[in-house]
Amino acid sequence: MKNDYLNMVGLAYRARKCSLGEETIVKDIQKKRAKLVLIAKDIGPQTHKKLTNKCKSYDVPYVIVDDRDTLSNAIGKSQRVAIAILDEGFAAKIKSLLG
Repeated sequence: MKNDYLNMVGLAYRARKCSLGEETIVKDIQKKRAKLVLIAKDIGPQTHKKLTNKCKSYDVPYVIVDDRDTLSNAIGKSQRVAIAILDEGFAAKIKSLLG
């Protein structure tokens, strides 16, 4: 079940329905484009606080998921600590897979 959500993240990335990078994710949250933010559990405390606070203030759901390596491997990039899902369908499916 756990790998299913990673497959979905990979699909969303290939469909260009993701944003990567702290600043881009924050902008997408503020512009209400982000439907779900996936945050690695081994993210730094400042980045964690910044992203979770932005999500809370703009009412965007977020989930703390696996470590950065697992998250990075799902999209084939290295050292990604957060991914914003920009598509409602992908976001709903990933949320259901994460339970």
